Amino acid sequence: MQTIWLTGAEWLAVLRIGLGLWWLESWRHKDKKGWFERGTGIAWAADVAGKHKWAAVRTGFRSVVTPRPKLMAYVVVYAELALGLGLVTGLLTPVALVCGLLLNLLYLVLMIHDWAEQGQNAMMALISVVALFAMSWQTWSLDHAIGLF
Repeated sequence: MQTIWLTGAEWLAVLRIGLGLWWLESWRHKDKKGWFERGTGIAWAADVAGKHKWAAVRTGFRSVVTPRPKLMAYVVVYAELALGLGLVTGLLTPVALVCGLLLNLLYLVLMIHDWAEQGQNAMMALISVVALFAMSWQTWSLDHAIGLF
């Protein structure tokens, strides 16, 4: 595929790296002290889940997250860091893309009332799908350099 400036595969790598930078920004701007010491992130999510119009979201949150808020805070924060690093470096890229897609879909469902959040998560999910099915790890990635996937 011919394009202006870069090849199609290189543009897909740019898309993958951009998505990784988006995840890294999501990690960077979080108040880690608030999330880990004061539990602000999970408390906010619990409030959102508690008012959710779908009973399955309320029940699921109470079953999975509420009993272990500190662990879930670490899971959320460090999942975003791992996704960002994996996508930027191209290490375990298909795994990062699938996990990122699942996390965005989870955020999308949780934040069903917030249009701004919906747009961000929908765009990130779409980029994940395109990068996954176009095998964006074939260029500028550690996966390609070491022969994974």
